[in-house]
Amino acid sequence: MLAMRGLLVFAAALVLALPVAGAAHARTELRIRVWPDGTGGRSKLWALSCGPVGGTLPRPAHACRVLASIRAPFAPVPSDAVCSEIYGGPQVALVTGTFRGRRVWTWFRRRNGCETARWARVHVLFPIRM
Repeated sequence: MLAMRGLLVFAAALVLALPVAGAAHARTELRIRVWPDGTGGRSKLWALSCGPVGGTLPRPAHACRVLASIRAPFAPVPSDAVCSEIYGGPQVALVTGTFRGRRVWTWFRRRNGCETARWARVHVLFPIRM
């Protein structure tokens, strides 16, 4: 029963992360908060808008192009993924808002190879030194 519930939660999250037909032109308004040294340290906050392009994130037009090129940039790491146990660093990010007209609320961490790869796909959202 618990396994089925977990599968349903994962499926719902994946569906919410996937774009729908015609949604590529829907409004995107994101808030990106990054903790370069982990959540115990100070954070940095940026905003990004696509369509029209704007916000406080450096190079917002580039960030919007990168996001547009990724089918589901905020999809979680699949629960059955086999990940290398290579720590990527203490960095943590929280992305909230609207992407392609759909609500986004997702954490990014670098605790293993899968999470580090997920971070790297959308690294333009996290303009910090590492």
